[in-house]
Amino acid sequence: MSHAFAKIMNVWEIFQEFVQFLKQEKKWWLWPLVIILLLLGALIVFSSSSALAPFMYPFM
Repeated sequence: MSHAFAKIMNVWEIFQEFVQFLKQEKKWWLWPLVIILLLLGALIVFSSSSALAPFMYPFM
């Protein structure tokens, strides 16, 4: 259980470092791209086990 928790914390630290980089380097134009990629990833994960899955294949 702690190994999985350590992996999650590692991913969270990488995400925090990336956000800090975006703020420090003033890369505001990357925010919409990051948000769209996160939403697309969430859509793929959550729709893969639903009745909408066959309609998502062209987008993968």
